[in-house]
Amino acid sequence: MAIATTGRLYVVATPIGNLGDWSPRSRAVLAECALIAAEDTRHTGTLLKSAGISTPLVSLHQHNEAQRVPELIAALRGGASAALVSDAGTPCISDPGFGLLRAAVAAGIEVVAVPGPCAATAALSIAAQPTDRFCFEGFLPARAAARRARLDELAAETRTLVFYESPHRVLATLEDCARAFGADREATVAREMTKLHETTYRGTVGELAARAAADANFARGEIVLIVHGARPAPQSAGGDGHDGALERILSVLLAELPLKQAARLAARIAGVRDNEAYKRALQIKEN
Repeated sequence: MAIATTGRLYVVATPIGNLGDWSPRSRAVLAECALIAAEDTRHTGTLLKSAGISTPLVSLHQHNEAQRVPELIAALRGGASAALVSDAGTPCISDPGFGLLRAAVAAGIEVVAVPGPCAATAALSIAAQPTDRFCFEGFLPARAAARRARLDELAAETRTLVFYESPHRVLATLEDCARAFGADREATVAREMTKLHETTYRGTVGELAARAAADANFARGEIVLIVHGARPAPQSAGGDGHDGALERILSVLLAELPLKQAARLAARIAGVRDNEAYKRALQIKEN
């Protein structure tokens, strides 16, 4: 396979576990490029060695990307081809490389995708959740307060939600999802995709949280969490009649419950979006 002599940046997907998913095109590009920018040169070096590829490696990760990009752009402008890889899967999908990609585009350098494995789409394909529209959220904030705030913002999202999560936070995240979305929201957890211990768990958010608390294996390995979207709010045939009903429900609940809890319950009773009920609850409190 001939690589063009004009500098190109190849964004190359690599296996997320099973080496059988490593495409011939990906291997050929990595073998013929002048250099490879890798998230972890030791990890990628082991992968390349298994295929007999000796292309020089340079590190490119979140801590050095700003300093590394100018020299990579200079090499590309000089006519050298370069490949961008992450530790596993498709670069720039919750992985380093975005800064290099933007700089290459700004410099007029051609960027070529060499597609392949991606944990998010692999998990989504087997989740048995709607896939006609989905929203990729990547990693939620590590801090509990910020994570809960983000989930509250997503409570009314009708598209299927896709998250990456670390094993030591998956239980807390599922519990926070149950609080924000309701424990009966459908969800899927895909663990260790394409690897020896690949496991898929399906159920409600509440059921999955209980299983995560009881099963030590649940919190091992790399995890993709997929959550069914919220039910669309019904259209009111009578103009703003549902607003009056929502306000009456909120007035009763706010007298007995904290604002967030009252808003969530009112949304379910009135059949409206959670954020709509929350905004109306704030207005009632302010008045």
